[in-house]
Amino acid sequence: MNVNERIEAVRTLMREKGIDVYYIPNEDDHLSQEYTAEYFQCKSFISGFSGEAGCVIITEDFAGLWTDGRYFTQAENELKGTCVELMRMRQEGVPDALDFLVDAVKEGGSVGYDGRVVSAAVSLGLKRRLAYKKAKLVTEFDLAGEVWGKERPSMPLEPLFTLAKKWTGESTEERIARVREAMKAKNADVLVLTALEDPCWMLNVRGNDIACTPVVYAFAMVTMRSVSYYVNLKKVDEKLKTYFRDNKVTLKGYDQLAKDLAKLHGKKIWASMNQLNTHLYASLAEDNSIINETSPITMFRAIKNSTEIRNLKNAHVKDGVAMVQFIHWVKENVGKGDMSELSAQNYLYDRRGEQKDYIEPSFHTICAYQANAAMMHYSADENNFAMVKPRGVLLVDSGGTYKDGTTDITRTIALDELSETEKKYYTMVLKGHLALARAKFLYGTAGVNLDILARGPMWQMDIDYQCGTGHGVGHVLSVHEGPHGIRWGLPRKTEGERFEPGMIVTDEPGIYLPHEIGIRIENELLVVKGTKNFYGQFLAFENVTYCPYDLDAVDVKYLNDEEIDQINDYHAMVYEKLKDLLNESDRQWLCNACRKIARS
Repeated sequence: MNVNERIEAVRTLMREKGIDVYYIPNEDDHLSQEYTAEYFQCKSFISGFSGEAGCVIITEDFAGLWTDGRYFTQAENELKGTCVELMRMRQEGVPDALDFLVDAVKEGGSVGYDGRVVSAAVSLGLKRRLAYKKAKLVTEFDLAGEVWGKERPSMPLEPLFTLAKKWTGESTEERIARVREAMKAKNADVLVLTALEDPCWMLNVRGNDIACTPVVYAFAMVTMRSVSYYVNLKKVDEKLKTYFRDNKVTLKGYDQLAKDLAKLHGKKIWASMNQLNTHLYASLAEDNSIINETSPITMFRAIKNSTEIRNLKNAHVKDGVAMVQFIHWVKENVGKGDMSELSAQNYLYDRRGEQKDYIEPSFHTICAYQANAAMMHYSADENNFAMVKPRGVLLVDSGGTYKDGTTDITRTIALDELSETEKKYYTMVLKGHLALARAKFLYGTAGVNLDILARGPMWQMDIDYQCGTGHGVGHVLSVHEGPHGIRWGLPRKTEGERFEPGMIVTDEPGIYLPHEIGIRIENELLVVKGTKNFYGQFLAFENVTYCPYDLDAVDVKYLNDEEIDQINDYHAMVYEKLKDLLNESDRQWLCNACRKIARS
């Protein structure tokens, strides 16, 4: 079936089940918001839009895809020729998806979705709102899955593996003890872990169930006397069974959690309603009380310990070596033979793969030439790629997962002499990037307070990048982790979003002109303590990404003395970190790439 036929097939099922409006989000049953296993990619199957973010809403006479500014151009291209209308999120005149759901349902009608992939918080909120229209919520039907049928990919069965204490800095026993201490502070009897990263962190296990994210489809439940781990038992070999037994962890089937939750009575259960899916919430008896707060592991993951920080820096050194080899190769070979986005990204995959303790890419590489770079999450593949020519720019956003840590870096590479306008754009992005990296700020500051530092140079040109400026990064986990990040808008009432020493956050402003060009520069930053005085504890950022900016794309007339010194100091550090790990040719190239700049 094509997209239009799939939409009609969903409508047929809606009529059979008495559903007026049907909602298909991007999430899996752990409510992962971006990357999911193929089994859960119903939104993409139904709409034809392959981007990682968004949702689909279907009524009798309307089908819409909601997605954010990172994907507008991509969605325009992929939705062409279908009946699916692009709803540009956060743009003037475009309603919020959940508001649309409520407005679209008729009096006494019904809204439907698969309750396994929608949070309890969303369901409870919708139920209250729909009551005003005497409408009901139907959450037991996976209509997209029914349409997909036998062609739907199966749930992944990738094996688990463990990370030793030398990588994580803490044993599984120590991490479980930390979790229980947090439970004691909240007087919680039970902690339910539903976010994919949380059981991985607590038990020092990893997997390969989602492409480019070393997590396992599993839940966990912790009490003061027991730890239960809910996973497909086919993934667990005898060695791992011994590992779990030694750490007093009971293995149970993946689908057993709902049954175990139903057995709880009179308990104080710590479970975030934003992270607990509707199906699991419905399993809980009413005599339990809910501590509706984010899992304590969210902050444990966000604040890296000294071992994790040391290992992460080592991962970035290896990543820097691969990036230098790659950029040198691009600049030396572009125009000398056939080079495509696909061959370039494969060359980078190979260079990372040569590094010690490399596991996999931390996300699908974005290797985008010229106009393709304007699509923030563009992805080249064997059926869709551009040839790279010796003119313009190549934007490469990539990263690696090593046993040491997770990397995320973007460099925009000048392939020949750029126009004055292109150099101005690159330099303005660099100015924003540098301003954020050198920030000093008082403890209590959140990303929303700092975003203007990076975005300011673009706003001065009446240009905006329609996404956040930075995100947290996990340790051998998801490349996109919270709770902290850097974005603009109204402050959120979340204590965990303030910066703490040991957090990692990316610094990645950009300029994206649809169908013309895209420029982004990204480093990872470590939050560190600065001066403590009468005014309080100051914090600052330390660069942990080691790769030169492209000085061929810089127009120094737009830089002030402080920015020039900052670039020179950063490049001196990069050269010292990497020079002894490169062959002579790459070292000479790096020396030139890290040359001092000055106003002529």
